[in-house]
Amino acid sequence: RQLVEARRRTSSGPMLTRISARLSTAPLRRAGHTMAGDKYMRTPESFQAVLDRFKKDRACAVLRTPTAEKCAPAMDAAIDGGFQIVEFTLTTPGCLDRVAEYRAKYDGLKTGNVMVGCGTIMDIEDCKLALDAGAEFIVAPVLVPEVVTWCRTHNVVIIPGTQTPSEAYAAYKAGAPVQKIFPGVAGGAAWVKAVKGALPMLQLNPTSGVDLDNAGDFVQLGCSIGLVAPLFPPDVIAGNKWDVVHANATKVIGNVKAALA
Repeated sequence: RQLVEARRRTSSGPMLTRISARLSTAPLRRAGHTMAGDKYMRTPESFQAVLDRFKKDRACAVLRTPTAEKCAPAMDAAIDGGFQIVEFTLTTPGCLDRVAEYRAKYDGLKTGNVMVGCGTIMDIEDCKLALDAGAEFIVAPVLVPEVVTWCRTHNVVIIPGTQTPSEAYAAYKAGAPVQKIFPGVAGGAAWVKAVKGALPMLQLNPTSGVDLDNAGDFVQLGCSIGLVAPLFPPDVIAGNKWDVVHANATKVIGNVKAALA
């Protein structure tokens, strides 16, 4: 009887191992199938294409307007002045309509024209709404780790807001390929230079604190940048002075190109 039991135990070992292996891989196959059917999933190639555009063009026009009707003429003036990357923020009335409109008009990743993103993303539902509208990248004012992880899992470029080296590194570890510096920090370009020297894996994106004159200083350090109020001054927007926005855009894009030369 002992010999029979020993043979049973010996012969069942490989079978149990095979069954265990099948059970351990089954959830991974189901997860892979679910992700493949996820409408929010992007390709690794599109993820890299967005990063390549930031590396090439560097400057993003970030627009917040108090009324929906100010949005399109303001952004058109920035684009006519040379901006090839634009961001509409959810704090602007009708933001998602503008994202959809400009994505349909330019389709930047396919055509090489203007690339359109959506900002002030606070949770995963915001991400989905922005992507449904056609956003090609996502920007957030703060670091919400689960949002960053969701975006990275879906090959969506997200640029979360951080203000300290620790926050920027935490964003990087969570999966953010670019880390927004917001609000502006004391020291400006010198602060960025110090942080990038100590943490060269970071790709910093200063926004607040960047103006028409110092934009090139950040670009020379390898940063992409966001232009908000200096590009779209509130009084200029209120007065419908789109020629001023155009002049601002022309000036800052000129400084960016000079820094890249």
